[in-house]
Amino acid sequence: MHDIRWIRDNPEAFDRGLARRGLPGQAAALIALDDRRRQLVQSVQEAQTRRNAASKEIAAAMGAGDRARADRLKAEVAELKTRIQSQEEEERSAIAAVTEALSVIPNLPLDEVPDGPDADSNREVRRHGEPRRFDFAPKQHFELGEALRLMDFETAAKLSGARFVILKGKLARLERALGQFMLDLQTVEHGYVEVNPPYLVRRETMYGTGQLPKFADDLFQTTDDRWLIPTAEVSLTNLARESILDEASLPLRVTALTPCFRAEAGAAGKDTRGMIRTHQFNKVELVSIATPEASRDELERMTAAAEEVLKRLQLPYRVVVLSTGDMGFGARMTYDIEVWLPGQNAYREISSCSVCGDFQARRMDARYRPRGGGALRYVHTLNGSGLAVGRTLIAVLENGQQADGTIVIPEVLRPYMNGSEIIGADG
Repeated sequence: MHDIRWIRDNPEAFDRGLARRGLPGQAAALIALDDRRRQLVQSVQEAQTRRNAASKEIAAAMGAGDRARADRLKAEVAELKTRIQSQEEEERSAIAAVTEALSVIPNLPLDEVPDGPDADSNREVRRHGEPRRFDFAPKQHFELGEALRLMDFETAAKLSGARFVILKGKLARLERALGQFMLDLQTVEHGYVEVNPPYLVRRETMYGTGQLPKFADDLFQTTDDRWLIPTAEVSLTNLARESILDEASLPLRVTALTPCFRAEAGAAGKDTRGMIRTHQFNKVELVSIATPEASRDELERMTAAAEEVLKRLQLPYRVVVLSTGDMGFGARMTYDIEVWLPGQNAYREISSCSVCGDFQARRMDARYRPRGGGALRYVHTLNGSGLAVGRTLIAVLENGQQADGTIVIPEVLRPYMNGSEIIGADG
């Protein structure tokens, strides 16, 4: 969420930031809403001051025996009480109007984010590894998995509907191995603290990271107004909710391997075959809580930590910085890591690492106490995938496929696979 005081002081800069996102200027409308709130606050304060003064005057009039004046003052106090109650209700409505208007406005991009309306304007930053040259036509992951009889979409659809999958045998174990390998790498080598968070959260928690109210249609809600997390970012970032941290404790780096649940409401017709886009999938999430001065460097560190997973798996990938039109709602800057999928002959996103500035912190009221003293400051939050487990499984299958349909297991995963080197039709 944006700071209305900053918008008042910088209306042109705010509208320029929105324009870079392809949105119309909103500073004037927001300031008008805030003006109404301020007027009501002042009116209530003035009425309260007058009520207090009149109450004292009643005592003086009674002491002087001026009953008529005391009665007039009592009538004024009663009228002021009614007016204050009415204006306080108006004030609460005005505050809610400002908050509601701010809650659906996306974050403003950093200067180095490329301008553009969509993914075609993303800018490639670097590549790692060379795509493998096949002496046969490489298949897509669902062709490989179904041929091995270890990936079952038909039965999953009977159980749950479209966009679900059942993994069996060594594919199920490979998916589990990938998640454990990622957690071990991020906790042991990159200093993230493992957390096992709730998968169901309250409305306020979803609001804190920006999923609500704007993206309710993409989420799954329970009958008691809890929500299934679309990513562990929600639970992990909200660990700092309504907290005052010491600067000495920052940065906080946490990670979790959780299932993620997404309605994929806007994905009709996209990636309908296979595991690219499902309603339920596992992901290792990385979250950092940092000072404003350190957050930009923390983004580079987080992205490198996610990249290391692909390096260890020997999977070719590239890193792109997303354009203003392709960037997520809460981000100020985002790196996407895209892994090479030979079955699709394309790079596909497997991780997004974003710095959000104080955008989420304001929604969560997450602050820290500066080391040298002074006023409390809002933390900066960052999140990234380290990595999406299902999509990594896809990349391992497609890049490790052999002409006979078997899959070579990456060397770093073999200790998690009881030493197996190959996945074949025997499961």
